[in-house]
Formats: sequence, structure tokens, C-alpha cells
Amino acid sequence: MPRKHIHWVNTPVLMEAILRYEQKRLPKPMRLWIESLLDMNSSDNKELVSKPNHI
Repeated sequence: MPRKHIHWVNTPVLMEAILRYEQKRLPKPMRLWIESLLDMNSSDNKELVSKPNHI
């Protein structure tokens, strides 16, 4: 198993990328970067950001 290198990611940039990922608005290289960063497969259909519950 290859070693993972820890690297710094700007939180606002990451959050924007995750939101666009969920909306399917990311280019393929960025989509692959998010999947790699979060150790997920493109077949995973999980919500990455929880939606607030409005009453």
C-alpha cells in the first residue's frame, strides 16, 4: 500500500470544490482530486456536506 503524503488544503477552496462535486459541476481532474483526497470512489453516492433541516 503506497504511503499517503499529508498536504495542506485551503478550507474554503475545499468546501467550494465539495459543493461543486455534489452538484456535478467539477471538471474531471478536480473531481478525481476530491475523490483521491477523500479516499472515495466515483461510484459512492454519499452526500459529502449535510443539508440543514428546515421546519
